[in-house]
Amino acid sequence: MSTWAGQPSVRGRSETMRMVLLTCVSIGITFTWGVEMTYCTPYLLSLGLTKGQTSMVWVAGPLSGLIVQPIIGVVADGSKSKWGRRRPIIALGSIIVASSLLTLGFTKEIVAALVSDKQTARILTIVIAVFALYIVDFAINGVMSCARSLVVDTLPIHKQQTGAAWSSRMGSLGHIIGYGMGAVDLLQLFGTMFGDTQFKQLTVIAAFGILVCSSITCWAVTERVLISVRHDPTRAQGRFKVVRQIWSTLLTLPPRIRAICWAQFWSWIGWFPFLIYSSTWVGETYFRFDVPADAKTTDALGDIGRIGSTALTVYSTVTFISAWVLPPLIRAPEDDSFTHRPPASIARWVEQLNKIKPDLLTAWFASHILFAFAMALTPFAQSFRFATALVALCGIPWSIAMWAPTTFLGVEVNKLSGSPSNPSSASPHGGSGASYRRLSNGSSIEMRDMLLHGDAESGAGVGSTGELSGVYFGILNIYTTIPQFISTFMSTIVFAVLEPGKSPELATDAHPSEHNDPGGPNAIAVCMFIGALSSLVAAVATRKLKYV
Repeated sequence: MSTWAGQPSVRGRSETMRMVLLTCVSIGITFTWGVEMTYCTPYLLSLGLTKGQTSMVWVAGPLSGLIVQPIIGVVADGSKSKWGRRRPIIALGSIIVASSLLTLGFTKEIVAALVSDKQTARILTIVIAVFALYIVDFAINGVMSCARSLVVDTLPIHKQQTGAAWSSRMGSLGHIIGYGMGAVDLLQLFGTMFGDTQFKQLTVIAAFGILVCSSITCWAVTERVLISVRHDPTRAQGRFKVVRQIWSTLLTLPPRIRAICWAQFWSWIGWFPFLIYSSTWVGETYFRFDVPADAKTTDALGDIGRIGSTALTVYSTVTFISAWVLPPLIRAPEDDSFTHRPPASIARWVEQLNKIKPDLLTAWFASHILFAFAMALTPFAQSFRFATALVALCGIPWSIAMWAPTTFLGVEVNKLSGSPSNPSSASPHGGSGASYRRLSNGSSIEMRDMLLHGDAESGAGVGSTGELSGVYFGILNIYTTIPQFISTFMSTIVFAVLEPGKSPELATDAHPSEHNDPGGPNAIAVCMFIGALSSLVAAVATRKLKYV
C-alpha cells in the first residue's frame, strides 16, 4: 500500500464552515468562467472576428481540458510535496489565471505601448487577446482539476454527495457574483479606478477573486502527505509514463465508471454551446426584437454584456437555490449513514418524504430531459424576456449536472482506493500507531457521525486516500472535453451557413457589406437546439447506469 503522513483536515468549528472553506475556491473558478462566458464572445466579436472564427477560438476550453486536467491529475496523484498533492497546483494555477486575466482586459493598452501602426496593432491585439484567453483556460483547468480532487481526497464515501453539493453551491455563488457584477454598470459604480471599460474592471475583479478564494481554501485545508507510492505492476513506468498511465487507465475503466463517462459525454455536447453563447444569444435577441433601430447605443458591447449578465444572474440564482433545495430531497448513492430519529411530531412526515425521495440517478436523468425541453424552444424566442426565462430554467438541470457525475465518480474512486493504510505504515518514521501524526491542529473534516464507522483519531475506517482521484477525474474530463470539440465543429458549420459575416451589432468598424443579415434565423439558437437532441441521448445513457 502507499504510505501517508497525517490526516486530511479542514479548519472550522462546524460542518458547514468546513465545507465552505473546503470548496471556497469554486467561487473564484466559476467567477472567472462567468466573466469569460459573458464578455469574451462579444469582446472577440468587437475586435472584428466572425462568429465562426470565435467558435474556433473557444476550442481553447476543450483543448485545455483534454490536455491539462488528465496530466495535472496524474502528476498531482504522485506528488510528494510537503504541502500536499493538490494545494501547490491550485496556488500556482491561480496566479497564472490572475495574470492572464489582466493581460486579456488590458490587451489594447499593452499593444499600444509596443506598436504604433494601427493595422499591425489591430492584428497584434487579436493575437494577444486569444493567447491570453488560452492561458486562462489552461490554468483554470488545472485549478479546477485539483479543487475537485481535493474534495474527494478529504471526504469519506458517505460524504461525497455532500461535498459535491457544496462545490455546486459555492460555484453557483461565484456565478451569481460574477454575472451580477457584469449586469451592473461598474463605471458608474467605481469610476475609472479599475479601468475605463466594463470588461477591464471585470477582469481586475476576477483576478483578485481567484487569488483570494484559492488562498482561503489552501489555508484552511491540510492534506495527507504522500510518502511513498505502492508498487503497481500495471502502472506505467519510464519516459512518457504520465501519458501512458492515462491511456492504460482509459482502456481499462471499470464498467460503471465508463458508463458515468458516457453519460457525461452526451450531456456536454448540449451544455457547451449553452455555456459559451447563451449570454450573447440573449443580448442579440434583445437587439433584434426589443430595441428600435433608432434607439441603439454606440456601446453595444456593454449593452449586450449587461443584458446577457442579467439573464445569467437569474440563471445562477436559480442554480444556487436548486443547489440548496435539491440535495436534501434526493437520495444519495450509498446512503446508509446513520440518521437521528426525527421528533415524534414530524416523524410521520419525514418517513413519508423518505419514501418518495428520488435517487440521484433519477434526478440526473430528469435534468437531461428538462434541459432538452428548454433548448428545443430557443429558435422560437422573439423576446429577450422569453430568452431569459429559458436560460433561467436551465439553472435547475445545471445544478444537478454539477454534482451528480462527480458524486457517482467520487463514490466509485473511493471504492477502488479502499480504506487508508494502517497508522503504522502511514507514519513517516515507520513507527507504531502512536507516532501517526496530524500535520496541523486544524479541525478534522471527519464529522461526529463518522465516529460510528471507525476511529477518527487513528484514521481507520473513516477517511479515504482518494489515491487515484486525479487520474479518474482527468479521464472524466476527457469525456467532458471531446464533446466540446464536436460541439465547436458543429457550431462552426452552423455559423458559416447561417451567419457567415461579422456581427452588425458589435463589429461597427467593419464595412456594412461584411455584416451578416440579422433578419435570418439566429445561429446560436440553432446550435442550442442541436444540443437538445444530444441531451436526450444523455438521458438514455444515464438511464443505463441503473443496470451497470
